[in-house]
Amino acid sequence: MDAYIAAPPGAPVAPSEKPPLPVRPRSLPERHSVRAQVLAALRDALAGGQLAPGEVYSAPALAERYGVSATPVREAMQQLASEGAVETVPNRGFRIAGHTARDAAELAEVRAALEVPAIMRLARTLPPERWDELRPLAEATVTAATLGDRAAYAEADRCFHRALLRLTGNRQLVLIAEDLHRRSQSPAASRPLPGTAELLADALEHAALLDALRRRDLTAAQQLASEHFTGV
Repeated sequence: MDAYIAAPPGAPVAPSEKPPLPVRPRSLPERHSVRAQVLAALRDALAGGQLAPGEVYSAPALAERYGVSATPVREAMQQLASEGAVETVPNRGFRIAGHTARDAAELAEVRAALEVPAIMRLARTLPPERWDELRPLAEATVTAATLGDRAAYAEADRCFHRALLRLTGNRQLVLIAEDLHRRSQSPAASRPLPGTAELLADALEHAALLDALRRRDLTAAQQLASEHFTGV
């Protein structure tokens, strides 16, 4: 069942013939910032395909759908613009950027260059039982993929990779890698959104990687990690 972002207490809700954009239920701590709520909702809408590449959306129109003022929508859209997910269109609003096949390949290459060496350093030094800490996060990606919930999968996937890289203790690596990860999750203008089978195949790679790391099979771990990003 679709859920919708609720207006903050006391905020006016403008009447509209269009229903609000669907937002999946979240099991995260309550957000105290309207801007943060709107940003999360917009990211879900991007991942779920409710905001289409090439389309232009105005802040007032989105604000009406979400039942908030235009200010937090503009602020959230500016954040998405800084991440490359949208482009500012003067006097009109924001165009959903939609990366190309080349963009996707380049982002995958950069992510692999950062994350694979980090994973292999951990594989050589981390006690095998530490990898079990990531099992619930890997399972969460499988659950979201099985449901075909692209927005839930996008967040679960980020949580898994973020937790993995946090094991390095390198905060800058975590920040940079997550920014790249968000960029890679932007909708592609040249291909359809991933289906359940594609999401599930990606999710199962997390568990396979943890299995290889748990048994300290460095050759398999490196191959799995590399293929997870580049597909080769």
